[in-house]
Amino acid sequence: MNHCCDQMKYASTLDCDQHQDEFSCPDVLILYLEKFDEYGIIIRDGGCSFSMINYCPWCGVNLPESKRDLWFDTLEKLGFDDPTEQDIPEEFNTGKWYQT
Repeated sequence: MNHCCDQMKYASTLDCDQHQDEFSCPDVLILYLEKFDEYGIIIRDGGCSFSMINYCPWCGVNLPESKRDLWFDTLEKLGFDDPTEQDIPEEFNTGKWYQT
């Protein structure tokens, strides 16, 4: 993934042998969801909450517009009415679906 700046890359990368995911690692400040191409600030409430952001907190660049709605719309057109519960094509779990 090409992040806007080195600080964003560092803040959104899980490189930890003590924690299994971004939500449990205090070193990860920003969540990047590749399949939706969206960024958010992790809320440390014991769950998986985050607050979406539109601009990089370090360099100020305008971040990509979320593709969350497009993801659901595209899968619906393919016949998936509940993609969070259905077995969807693998590329929809990554950014491959919008990069092609």
